[in-house]
Amino acid sequence: MFNASPDLRSQLESARPLQPRTGMRDTGIRGIVLADSQIDHTTGILMLREGCPLQIYCTDMVAEDLSTGFPIFRMLESWDGGVEHHEVPTDGSSFSVDGVEGLQLTAVVLDGKAPPYSPHRNDPHRGDNVGYLVTDTIAGTSLLYAPGLGQMTPELVALMKTTDLVMVDGTFWCEDEMARAGVGTKLASQMGHLPQSGDDGMLAWLQTVERPRKMLIHINNTNPILIEDSPERAEVEAQGVEVAIDGLEFEVQMMGGRPTAGGISGDVAP
Repeated sequence: MFNASPDLRSQLESARPLQPRTGMRDTGIRGIVLADSQIDHTTGILMLREGCPLQIYCTDMVAEDLSTGFPIFRMLESWDGGVEHHEVPTDGSSFSVDGVEGLQLTAVVLDGKAPPYSPHRNDPHRGDNVGYLVTDTIAGTSLLYAPGLGQMTPELVALMKTTDLVMVDGTFWCEDEMARAGVGTKLASQMGHLPQSGDDGMLAWLQTVERPRKMLIHINNTNPILIEDSPERAEVEAQGVEVAIDGLEFEVQMMGGRPTAGGISGDVAP
């Protein structure tokens, strides 16, 4: 499972594959892979406390935040086994999750920000934010998962062109969206997110990528693309980009020698 949002319990109740397998307090989750240490990506870990020890895969910087500024790892020491941290390398080498066969993961270092509570919020470190290239070693297909992205780079675009499905940060439509909605004053860039609109926005970058299926995830409730008949949503769809919805599933498979992709929802990986 990628990330653990605060509504994890309702996700577990609605997703049969994630429900108990061998015991009353067991789940189908073999490992939790974290992209960062943001509260909206980690609070759900506490909902799994009765299932400790939890197998959590994250970078050392994320583990540090979750042991200091937001000490979930230390809190869970009171439950049997607590957290077993598996270090995610940021040097481009791949790893796999124990118990999940056929999938290979590679962390992709992203330009973003550590959470507001982090001791180094204004002192960025390599590994604060990562995306994941997920490769099916049997089918030879792949996807890129990047829920938090502050800046696009030519290197990241080049990687996208090699994948079959891109699931990328869709948090904000515009730079000053929080102020326009009357719910805050911070700019999208100050919060570590690249908005969709603008000459250097996410949509402009995605237009340079033709091969993969493209999907926006991690969408803030202020973003007008959530309104199905909004002009912003129409613009997104006109450019061949999809907006993820809750409950959407996807499958990446080989057909006639070429890979095809389905869809995804939330923070749960196949």
